Amino acid sequence: MGKPLFYEILEKPATSCIIGICSAIWFYIQKKELGYSHVGLSYETAIEGHYWRIITSAFSHISVIHLVFNMSALWSLGVVEQLGHMGLGVEYYLQYTLVLVVLSGVLVLGMYHLLIQRFNIEYFRRVTAVGYSCVVFGWMTILSVKQPSSKLDLFGFLSLPISFAPFESLVFTSIIVPQASFLGHLSGIIVGYAIAWGLIHGMNNYWALSMLGWIVLVFVLSLKRSGAYDFKFLEIESVTDPSLPSVRFLASGNGRSLQMSALPVAGVELV
Repeated sequence: MGKPLFYEILEKPATSCIIGICSAIWFYIQKKELGYSHVGLSYETAIEGHYWRIITSAFSHISVIHLVFNMSALWSLGVVEQLGHMGLGVEYYLQYTLVLVVLSGVLVLGMYHLLIQRFNIEYFRRVTAVGYSCVVFGWMTILSVKQPSSKLDLFGFLSLPISFAPFESLVFTSIIVPQASFLGHLSGIIVGYAIAWGLIHGMNNYWALSMLGWIVLVFVLSLKRSGAYDFKFLEIESVTDPSLPSVRFLASGNGRSLQMSALPVAGVELV
């Protein structure tokens, strides 16, 4: 007989919080009747400056089946939090979750760019990716390297050897769910191997907090500049000479406003 759910939640605090966040976002999306075009990541929206979609696309799910599948896999992978004796643990989990979210999103966009510019496959210009699978596949991969003897449990009855789980799941989802993003899942696997093999390393609380700070800054500024959300306390304007970009805070009656120069800007998939 397994442990009561309450104790499992205490043993997987970060995983439980992420599942709660994704579930709350799904509920909000359903209540507001939002769709892929509102929160998803595509090459076309990225080059228009919607960088905030790298974050929103990762934590958003439109279909409840998609949400349940991803969160079920994530719950099983939460065992990473309990492996502090192997150099993993809660801090490692949170630090590299940030890395997986950002780098897998950037890598997907890089793959789209290559396919569009090098091979002229215009289909990938408007393909919109949504879901937490990039991160799920990344953690599958990390765990398959760090602890190959463990199992991946799905829905409480399906168990896969973790050593083969990333590629088994990649093939399985591509066959069973035609809309599943092969490139999105593959990007998670690639970043996962880069972390597990030590190609990406050195994360600690200082760098994680610094990275989080930059993510929040870019998120807010890109929301403002793209017109997706109007932050009243920010004013982004062009300086007189656009060739000399500058950033400065201006005092005003209502607080502070940010003045910066304008810089030139050079289908649906489930992830």
